[in-house]
Amino acid sequence: MSLNARLTAALSAVCSLVASLCLVAPAYARDFPLRPVRLIVPWPPGGGTDTTARNMEPKLSELLGQTLVIDNRPGAAGLIGTELAARAPADGYTILFAAAGPNAILPALMPKVPYKALDDFSEVALFAYTLYVMVVHPSLPVNSIKDLVAFAKAKPGGITIGTSGMATPANIAGELLRRAAGFKVTPVFYKGAAGPVVDVLGQRITMAIVTIPTIMAHVRAGRLKALAVTAAERSTQMPDVPTVAESGYPGFEVINWYGILAPAGTPRGIRAQLNKIISQTVKAPGVRNSLISSGLEVLDPKTPEAYAAFRKADLAKWKKIVQEINLRLE
Repeated sequence: MSLNARLTAALSAVCSLVASLCLVAPAYARDFPLRPVRLIVPWPPGGGTDTTARNMEPKLSELLGQTLVIDNRPGAAGLIGTELAARAPADGYTILFAAAGPNAILPALMPKVPYKALDDFSEVALFAYTLYVMVVHPSLPVNSIKDLVAFAKAKPGGITIGTSGMATPANIAGELLRRAAGFKVTPVFYKGAAGPVVDVLGQRITMAIVTIPTIMAHVRAGRLKALAVTAAERSTQMPDVPTVAESGYPGFEVINWYGILAPAGTPRGIRAQLNKIISQTVKAPGVRNSLISSGLEVLDPKTPEAYAAFRKADLAKWKKIVQEINLRLE
């Protein structure tokens, strides 16, 4: 089931709850905001997540009627900034730029994280996701995932797959494909997405699994060959590239979602107002185009309740995946 389908199902499941809430809570907090709002971004300046936040900031500030202050708090794969947001006052003036890593994958993978992934946050809006592309050098005699699997099985040591780090969605995508197809893999971890791309171009590794912006120019120029994308549906930016599911592995889906969370207990009226503002922001043509050009698939933000249902299901999904592939942090 695709992300959009799961969101639709989640929305249906909470319709009655939303209706009852509307009877007892105002749709918006009319006295919010009265001062600047802080958006914690748990990654360093200049990265993809930070760039996304900064692309959205001018329109968000305009619609808030107050300055949106981006507060970069990197470290520990996003755990430091996420914990800081979890401990902030639940008044709407501190919100979190959330992603699958620290809010679903790491909580599923690690025995202890410094916050409760579900209980310490209140949902605001889920607005985009990014998928990953499996790319090889054009000289490699493969043109599909089926070809890649046959090639890997014919090599005594299997193949090498480069990703931006252990326990990232890209790393997990490679592990899932390896287990489903039954071939040998040597994972190669880098500190960012540029490393695996450089090494595929230099034919030092067999394949890289990276996001679209990192490889789009290389694919268009014929310097890299895209075999498949990891989402349940084809990318709007690379519509000719099939999904892994279409390539013979039904149900395969690995994405990294982006949303806004608030500390647990943040009033629903405030979250509803923020949800409306975020929805208007990502629908603004300039913002939408910048998000798409940076490699994101933009969603129509659903209600906070639908986002909550999605997060619960997503965490359960990642726990199951981590257990199935026996992935451990070393």
